[in-house]
Amino acid sequence: MMSYTVEKIRGIYAITPDGPIDLDQIRKTISQYNISILQYRRKTADGALKLIETTKLRQLCLQHHTLFIINDDINLAQKVNADGVHLGKNDSSIQAAKNLLGDDAIIGISCYNDINLAKSAQHQGASYVAFGALFASSTKPDAPTCSLDVITQAKTVIDIPIVGIGGIDFDNQEQALKAGCDAVAMINAIFQ
Repeated sequence: MMSYTVEKIRGIYAITPDGPIDLDQIRKTISQYNISILQYRRKTADGALKLIETTKLRQLCLQHHTLFIINDDINLAQKVNADGVHLGKNDSSIQAAKNLLGDDAIIGISCYNDINLAKSAQHQGASYVAFGALFASSTKPDAPTCSLDVITQAKTVIDIPIVGIGGIDFDNQEQALKAGCDAVAMINAIFQ
């Protein structure tokens, strides 16, 4: 049975740009686009700065009833009591995340273009799976591509929400949603 929290993985899934956090811009974005889920993705900051930024973003997300997810860093997610964590291929395991964050934590898994990886993630208790890049992406230009057909196929064997990522904007989001995505991740389309 899907929890209320996981049911909120719909519509636009906002991911913060990898740079200094502009709280006012993020607040406006959450309101303007009715963002139900926000992921903090910051590769180039030290731990102290990440803690300051995520603490502020956590409060902002609570005020707007927006789920708050941390990219890659289970310990940071625990420190700020985030709703969950998003893990890539070389990050910690789903079980390690659940052990630290609890069984109710949202655990998202990058599955690139691999349906078997998504099935395995679902079996291990992932809350959602992400496929991409669906379109050419300036954020990760070398990312493997994932055709919309893969999303459509995945939808027939995956019961948890599917998030499409990579080059998604307001012109092509409908294609991703029609293919079977429950949510579409956007960075540049909403923050630049």
